[in-house]
Amino acid sequence: MSKLPTKPEILEWISDNPTLTSKRDIAKAFGIKGAARIDLKRMLKELEAEGHLEKRKKTFRDPDKLPPVSVIQITEADSDGDLFARPMEWQGEGAEPKILMVLRASDPALGAGDRILGRLSEVKGEAHQYEAKLIRRIGTNPHRVLGVFRKSAEGGRILPIDKGDQKEWLVPAGATHGAKEGELVEAEQAGPKGRMGLPRARIVSRLGDPSAPKAVSLIAIHQHGIPDDFPDAVIAEADGKKPAVLTGREDMRDMPLITIDPADARDHDDACWTHADDDPKNKGGYVIWVAIADVAHYVTPGSALDREARKRGNSSYFPDRVVPMLPDRLSGDLCSLHEGVPRACLAVRMQIDASGEKIGHRFVRGLMRSVASLNYQEVQRARDGDVNEKCAPLMDQVIDPLYEAYDLLVKARARRQPLDLDLPERKVVLSDAGEVLSVNFRDRLDAHKLIEEFMILANVAAAETLTAKKSPLLFRVHEEPSVEKLDALRETAETSGLTLAKGQVLQTAHLNRLLTAAKDTDFAELINMATLRSMTQAYYSPSNFGHFGLALRSYAHFTSPIRRYSDLIVHRALVSSHGWGDDGLTAADSEDLENTANHISETERRSMMAERDTTDRYLAAFLSERVGNEFAGRISGIAKYGAFVRLDDTGADGLIPVRSLGNEFFHFDRESGTLMGVDSGFTLSLGQKVTVKLTETAPISGSVALELISVEGDEVPRSGRGGGHRKGRPGKRQLNRAKKKSAKVQRKVKRTRR
Repeated sequence: MSKLPTKPEILEWISDNPTLTSKRDIAKAFGIKGAARIDLKRMLKELEAEGHLEKRKKTFRDPDKLPPVSVIQITEADSDGDLFARPMEWQGEGAEPKILMVLRASDPALGAGDRILGRLSEVKGEAHQYEAKLIRRIGTNPHRVLGVFRKSAEGGRILPIDKGDQKEWLVPAGATHGAKEGELVEAEQAGPKGRMGLPRARIVSRLGDPSAPKAVSLIAIHQHGIPDDFPDAVIAEADGKKPAVLTGREDMRDMPLITIDPADARDHDDACWTHADDDPKNKGGYVIWVAIADVAHYVTPGSALDREARKRGNSSYFPDRVVPMLPDRLSGDLCSLHEGVPRACLAVRMQIDASGEKIGHRFVRGLMRSVASLNYQEVQRARDGDVNEKCAPLMDQVIDPLYEAYDLLVKARARRQPLDLDLPERKVVLSDAGEVLSVNFRDRLDAHKLIEEFMILANVAAAETLTAKKSPLLFRVHEEPSVEKLDALRETAETSGLTLAKGQVLQTAHLNRLLTAAKDTDFAELINMATLRSMTQAYYSPSNFGHFGLALRSYAHFTSPIRRYSDLIVHRALVSSHGWGDDGLTAADSEDLENTANHISETERRSMMAERDTTDRYLAAFLSERVGNEFAGRISGIAKYGAFVRLDDTGADGLIPVRSLGNEFFHFDRESGTLMGVDSGFTLSLGQKVTVKLTETAPISGSVALELISVEGDEVPRSGRGGGHRKGRPGKRQLNRAKKKSAKVQRKVKRTRR
């Protein structure tokens, strides 16, 4: 502007732009430069003197308005359960404004008296003047620690169970919460963190004997902050639900749909049926029905069930327990497709041609009744000729057609070339008391692959339908590897005498050729692990970036709404886009998809880490009675502090500390993934076959320590064996010697790479 703004114009700007209220911001907004800034300063002082503005530090604001980010105090909940707050600082002349708290599912519980930093937005036409979202609590977010309590004269100490946390915590006498010697406890930081001495903590919960078998998963649940108790309101809401009726649904109760799950499955959320397509235009093709539990009917947007499900993000599975996303009334009953019981579902009818390509599909909201609940092993045995009484009447009409349709999908899969990694999955088998009986590798039967292919096809259909209908949804995204990770994989392949070509747009087919070349060689496991490490992690997003690993342009999770919140969002999108009811995707759901995607991607990673940590602890407990035994394995990882070995018979990972390799200094080369002795040239690298001795296990942390015996059948040379005398970092003499030999080391590393 060429002239100064009027006072009303300045006040209107400050009201509309509460975060841009410094004199500099105001001058920039109105194009005021040079000497005119003096006149602007005068006008602002006049407005301040007249009571229209209040100056705080270097900004101006309307004294009758709260700043967009304010410290507020929780007051109380009203009769409807809504939580309100008051501003801690109010300079206005009118009545103190009333603030409604808008809590997200992931927010902690708040009570009267809590002070928080909140993001405020002004509202009109309501009994309250502002709505606030929690940014963080003020002074009530202490550091938490999980560990073993040890009594002492001054109260006690806590020994953390995290592998990387060696710091003890001091517990004053009045803050032990009655904990007993050796008990597993959860504590929080008490008081500010001092520079000197041990940090102080107070115990907030006692979790029992840490060595008890069934404490293993409990440790991981608490350590990773996975909610494992449902609030009373959520249970009450679930208990009040009634089975869905046929009204407004397609009657699918006469279809011979079956569920196929693990023998120990705790819920059944998907059913299928296939038959030869009777459309003369699709000769040799099949119709595949996939029916999924209609969770959206029971878990409606904004309900207590919905808030808790979003907070959890997904179910978490452990060898001895499940922490479900939904209460058992839903996950184990109303939303579980039990045999012979009518159940609400969302189903997709898909047509595939004789080459296995999907040529059409449509979704329905229906009522189904499963004719049988089967497990993978009995279905596979039946297909192979060992038919039990339950499968016998289903062979011709149900089981055989499933495999016939699957055979067509295998053809389409071969053309599509999704990433074909061969990484066996470990299964920890427990006794009723929670003790490890065995550690096995799960079989991958055609029955498993069949269901997997049907679910992938249904997920593709959901993504395509919602995209065509221009409906918001959450995609399952898997982006291609970064250039740096590909270079590392190419380096590993070259070290193994294999090739991953450069200079072309990467496709999964290129990686599959590398995996095929490595198959049945000594480098098969190394190449599979290296390929897996090169992959990015899949995540959820409202934007579609494709699924690299599956070689699909569009993919969404639709088939497991009992255990994944992402699938519930997709179900709601299907409901709203088809006009099937008022329990579909809401405007609030749609606006918050980005936040929901980020949140459930995080909860998925949280569950994966907790499940992995639990398996590590069970394996360490299983191996604890075999300390001193020798095991065969392969080097699965290299770090500057040692080499990781995956044991062949259990899949357990253990560490060979670099200090146990001898007195010489070991050079770590990140690019080639090697540890090389500066004096001896003794080298450890990824994929090498080794024999190791189990020297120590720590079941509470899941750590396994190993001693190296031989590499590729050759005994470790004396200079490379564990003398254990070298302590800490190498001295100056060792470092100088290492520097002098750096050229020699690099030549050896290059030879290793070749």
